[in-house]
Amino acid sequence: MTASNELRLLPWSGPDGKSCYLSTDGRGGYMSRLADNIEAVQLGSAAELLEQAHGILDDQDATLEDMQSLAKELTEALRNVLRVATSRGHLLAVSEQREPA
Repeated sequence: MTASNELRLLPWSGPDGKSCYLSTDGRGGYMSRLADNIEAVQLGSAAELLEQAHGILDDQDATLEDMQSLAKELTEALRNVLRVATSRGHLLAVSEQREPA
């Protein structure tokens, strides 16, 4: 949940590459659920890519193109995972601020 003055970092960027944010008082809305689902897909894809990377890196016959493609995909996956971690870390901090000591 975000406070009325808090924004949630969404797991995608706008057409110009800038971050997108959602202003909401709850996590049950359509956009919040959509963001949660996309984050789950991004994290799952990153885990699958990591498994594939192990295989490619262990393959003695992997070409330079294979390695470049792997680096490109890993970079994108890392960007997505970092955005999810940043968003969830912020949500956690906001949640902890609300809880009485």
